Amino acid sequence: VQLQASGGGLVQPGGSLRLSCAASGSTLDYRAIGWFRQVPGKKREWVSYITRGLSNYAHSVKGRFTISRDNAKNMVYLQMNSLKPEDTAAYYCAAGNPIMSTMDQEYGYRVWGQGTLVTVSS
Repeated sequence: VQLQASGGGLVQPGGSLRLSCAASGSTLDYRAIGWFRQVPGKKREWVSYITRGLSNYAHSVKGRFTISRDNAKNMVYLQMNSLKPEDTAAYYCAAGNPIMSTMDQEYGYRVWGQGTLVTVSS
């Protein structure tokens, strides 16, 4: 499967964006779909993941971001509300079969989309 992330852009603090991750094949072929983000010069950071039955979020985005999936369309979304300047980053979606303890780790995912840039600034 190939993944393509989209939906990034420039938004003011407090605003919202919805990122989309389109898969060329079935997302159900993978145990988890994750979103990560990276600021230049820093390590890639886990944001959220979704499996068939559950989802989880990094503490920094919990309560503001919501991950969802549309299996019929092979799409995964990341709704981002109440955006802060520190949310500025390139966001990546990824697919893989991590075990539970590694679902928030990069090495648990083997297929990556290109990044989509989110800039939160006034």
